Amino acid sequence: MQAQQMNIDVISNNIANVNTAGFKGSRPSFQDLVYQTMSTAGASSSQSTTIPTGMQLGLGVKPVSIQKLFTQGDFQNTATASIW
Repeated sequence: MQAQQMNIDVISNNIANVNTAGFKGSRPSFQDLVYQTMSTAGASSSQSTTIPTGMQLGLGVKPVSIQKLFTQGDFQNTATASIW
């Protein structure tokens, strides 16, 4: 839930500042936590059969960092005063 909250916070900040000149958006980065092996590949399920593939259960993700997106934005025409 902490990772999802961080994702929503970053998206909300990007949306709130979408019209701000020079604003650089952000993107959250996540990392998998430990996997728990429930059954290994080749383990016997009965006396004459084996399980062909193993099964692992993921224990979630954790937020790692927030990356800035340095992409080129749209050009904006500025109202500059002429000196002539």
